[in-house]
Amino acid sequence: MTFPAPLTGVVPPVCTPLTPEREVDVPSLLRLVDHLVAGGVHGLFVLGSTSEAAFLTDRQRRRVVEAVVGHCGGQLPVLAGAIDMTTPRVLEHVREAGAAGAQAVVVTAPFYARTHPAEIVHHYRRIAAASPVPVIAYDIPVAVHTKLPAELVLGLAADGVLAGLKDSSGDLAAFREVVIGARAHAGFSVLTGSELIADSALALGADGAVPGLANVDPHGYVRLYRLCRAGDWEGARAEQERLCALFGIVGVGDPARMGGGSSALGAFKAALHLRGVIGCAATAEPQVPLSGDEVAGVRKLLAGAGLL
Repeated sequence: MTFPAPLTGVVPPVCTPLTPEREVDVPSLLRLVDHLVAGGVHGLFVLGSTSEAAFLTDRQRRRVVEAVVGHCGGQLPVLAGAIDMTTPRVLEHVREAGAAGAQAVVVTAPFYARTHPAEIVHHYRRIAAASPVPVIAYDIPVAVHTKLPAELVLGLAADGVLAGLKDSSGDLAAFREVVIGARAHAGFSVLTGSELIADSALALGADGAVPGLANVDPHGYVRLYRLCRAGDWEGARAEQERLCALFGIVGVGDPARMGGGSSALGAFKAALHLRGVIGCAATAEPQVPLSGDEVAGVRKLLAGAGLL
């Protein structure tokens, strides 16, 4: 299928189910894809932060892309994260993702080494020149410690280097600046990565949302998107508030013994396991698994959201 320009709708960053031995659980992954497709999503983003891409080996990354692309059969666009520290390493992931059938790649700024905005621009230009598929920028300063300035993103959009932006910065004012500027660039997609203010981002003019919680409740985010597109802001607010309450699952982990990533990703996987979608709630090492009491907390919030 032709990659949509702009990409719109709900595009979940797909969790990567793992076996107890920490290998990719392909049958569970494909059940998860079916769960998302049944929920009405508009695309699939594999190998993002929620996918635990940073924890997967190169072999596992390719396995995920091949499995999802092979299973979807062109039903939905599949985006693949090509996330790594430097341009040469990202270029390797881009080649692999393209060869495995991904229809776009999602790329952060370089990280680990400190970079200048001019170097970030060079990074994206070099990747776009070599990529067989469109390149979407991923703004996630909490992970890469660099905020992509609106003028940088819009300048690359004007030059045809970038096909879109996935914004997980939490900076709604800067997001609005990109939304406004993107109106001059037909086909450029502006997507929010927020679970909690998706309705606000859509009200500002976002093309869609990439919320990790959509793994657990795709129907809810698709309802939210449709309500926003219909201009039913009262209904959208009510749905967003239900999803905000459900998002409480990410806080079940005890911060005295685990990081926020372990708690959030563990909760998403525990919820998918409780809902019968995946076979095992294991997260990649060195993340800490949820305790039985913490999983019980996930169960309670799922029930409160009408998902059990």
